[in-house]
Amino acid sequence: MAKKLNILFLCTGNSCRSQMAEGWCRVLKGDTTLAFSAGIKKHGMNPLALQVMKEVGVDLSQQSSKTTDELPKIKFDFVFTVCGDAHENCPFFPGGKIIHVGFDDPPRLTQGMKDEAQILGVYRRVRDEIKTFILQIEKYF
Repeated sequence: MAKKLNILFLCTGNSCRSQMAEGWCRVLKGDTTLAFSAGIKKHGMNPLALQVMKEVGVDLSQQSSKTTDELPKIKFDFVFTVCGDAHENCPFFPGGKIIHVGFDDPPRLTQGMKDEAQILGVYRRVRDEIKTFILQIEKYF
């Protein structure tokens, strides 16, 4: 049996995009990868990210918001930065290939919006874009 790849998804606060990527990777690529997520800072789990992932059968309730200092001391084969801030401030990960694949930030895009359907639409769009990325993740290996 081949060794699973250790993959880290990194964003600013580890509350939304990186959490979605970890969840999708666990569900869609769990046979070939071990997925982790972290942030430059810790913002806590975004309840709307949990909600829209649950809608498609991906449960993030066992995941937690964490910084890179809280990750297990393992070698990551790939580190995917999912936002510009994390890419610009990415800590050093020896041996791991760092790849930037930016996604829109739902909390930032929905700031000031009042319509719940419109807000959830933004989260769902980003969720689906991340799923598409995870389905094609092998092209980076």
